[in-house]
Amino acid sequence: MLKDKKTIEELKSKFENKIVVIKYGGNAMTNKAAAVSLIDDILFLQSLKIGVVLVHGGGPEINAMLKKTGIESRFINGLRYTDKETVDIVQMVLCGKVNKDISMLVSQLGGKAIGISGLDSNIIKAVKMDNGVDLGYVGEITDINDIPILDLINIGYLPILSTVGCDEDGCVYNINADTVAGSVAAKLKAAAFVLLTDVKGILLDKEDESTLINEINTEKANDYINDGIINGGMIPKAKCCMNAVNNGVGSAFILDGRKENMLIAGLLNTQGEGTMFVK
Repeated sequence: MLKDKKTIEELKSKFENKIVVIKYGGNAMTNKAAAVSLIDDILFLQSLKIGVVLVHGGGPEINAMLKKTGIESRFINGLRYTDKETVDIVQMVLCGKVNKDISMLVSQLGGKAIGISGLDSNIIKAVKMDNGVDLGYVGEITDINDIPILDLINIGYLPILSTVGCDEDGCVYNINADTVAGSVAAKLKAAAFVLLTDVKGILLDKEDESTLINEINTEKANDYINDGIINGGMIPKAKCCMNAVNNGVGSAFILDGRKENMLIAGLLNTQGEGTMFVK
C-alpha cells in the first residue's frame, strides 16, 4: 500500500498521539519479507507520532528447541502444557532469541527498539492458571505494569514485549501471547489492537475466503461463536479482540500477518483485508 498523502492524513486523524498494540507471532513470523514489511509499516506509524507496542509469541521456535532437547510438545485444549524444564526453554527462546531477533531487525531497518519481557519491572504480573486443568507453569494475568512501556514510547523507542510473567514468589509462567497483547492494549487504552495471524480473518465459511467478515461488533461475534461460525482456534482470538474493545480499546483487528503491507491497510480498513471488531 502506497504511503501517500491521503493515507498519512487518515492515519494521523485516527491515531496521532495515540497507541497501537500489535500481536505478532506463530506462523506469521516465519515469512521474512512479511516481517520486513511489518517493521517498515511500524516505523512509518512512529514517524507520524503514533506510539506502537509489539507483543510477540514464538510457538514454532519453542517447538523446535523442545525437539532439539528431546522434550515432547504437549497441548491441552490448545494451550501448551509447561513443566519446569519446558518453562525454562520458553523463557530462553522468547526472551533471549526471538525477542532479540526482532529487536535486531528493527535496528537493521533504521528504527529504535528495546526488547523487554514481562519479567522486567514486573510488567506482567501473573499467577498459575486455574481453569480446572493442570497446565503446569501456564499463567493468567493479574496486572500489567504499563509504566516502563509508556516510558519507552515517550522517548521514541518501540517496546518489543515477550510474553512470560511471574508471581510474587518469582515463579515464571508461560502466558498466551494473544491474551497478553489484548491485556496490554486494554491497560494502555490503545486506539487499536492488531492481532496478526495466519488466516485472512473471520470467515462465514472457513473454506471460502470470499466470505470474509470485514467488520463485526462484539454482540454479533458472540452470536457467531455460539452458532459455531467462529470455531476452533479462532474462538480465543475473537474473544481476545472482543475483550479488548469491551475494555476501552478503540477497535481490534485480525489480519493475515503472512502478507506484506497488511498493517496499514488493516488499520484503515479500506482494502477489504482482515476483520475489524468494534464495540
